Amino acid sequence: MSKINLRASTAAVLLCAALPAAHAIENGAPITPFGVMDFGAGQVPPPSEYGTVGLRVASYRASKLRDNDGHVSAVKPDLAVDSVGVAFIKMTSYSLGDAKFGWGAVLPYLRTSLDLEVPTPVGSLALSGKNSAQGDLQLIPVILQWNPAPGWYANVQLQVQLPTGGYDQARLINAGTNHWTVSPVLAFTHIGASGFEVSSSIQVNFNGRNKDTDYKSGIEYLQEFALGQHVGPWTLGLGGYYQQQVSDDKAASLASGNGNRARVMALGPAVNYFDLGSGWPLVWVHAYKEFGARNRSQGTHGAIRAAWTF
Repeated sequence: MSKINLRASTAAVLLCAALPAAHAIENGAPITPFGVMDFGAGQVPPPSEYGTVGLRVASYRASKLRDNDGHVSAVKPDLAVDSVGVAFIKMTSYSLGDAKFGWGAVLPYLRTSLDLEVPTPVGSLALSGKNSAQGDLQLIPVILQWNPAPGWYANVQLQVQLPTGGYDQARLINAGTNHWTVSPVLAFTHIGASGFEVSSSIQVNFNGRNKDTDYKSGIEYLQEFALGQHVGPWTLGLGGYYQQQVSDDKAASLASGNGNRARVMALGPAVNYFDLGSGWPLVWVHAYKEFGARNRSQGTHGAIRAAWTF
């Protein structure tokens, strides 16, 4: 296998680990992960006998909430989300036109905690919640991969997130969302003759309704990216993401005219390492700082990922 094909295993396999942040959806609970795709976003593993297995460990911390105007909210949070995700990707020898066909699945485990200090006319109200449990299972029934030209890679995927994670309506924060989410994804990678790489993925989340609370989160646009230079076995550069909720949340509990739309951007260093023949897996590391948040938390996110093709 070429270095590029092997290096792609992690990028494809770690589409869906655990969410790095809580945002302006119901109770600030996670829906789908941020900060997953960076280098090699448009690449997928080559066909292999047993497939590709990936592991992702991520951590998110936030101590500020931003309101609809981007101002720091009077509500003071202490939010922590730690996650471990195990993924499997199987690319096959079957083709649909010029595209190679594959499929996959991801199972995350989350440890979440949220402490809130809420100001009231009679003093501060302290709220606290924790949940350590399996997150929502994500299935990827369709992966289509193209290589339209030398140095160019592209794929489309359909992700379906099932409400299988830990959930209790009475908890302040949950590992599961208690609703379905369907997410089409488009991703590409270009590696030039000089070794400079541009990668990006675009995902749109269509969220179902939480049957226990009758809350429906709005449609979300998520774009992740990475720019970097290949130097021997290393790829060094910058990565990040942009998330924008493009339709209103819908619930009787929302104030009239308040769509609760979330937005955030993140940027930080990203590194990829792979040395063919060394025996080491493909490894990715990044550390992002969020800014420009609206209707959600604003914090820091770090992750390390690895993958093995068998």
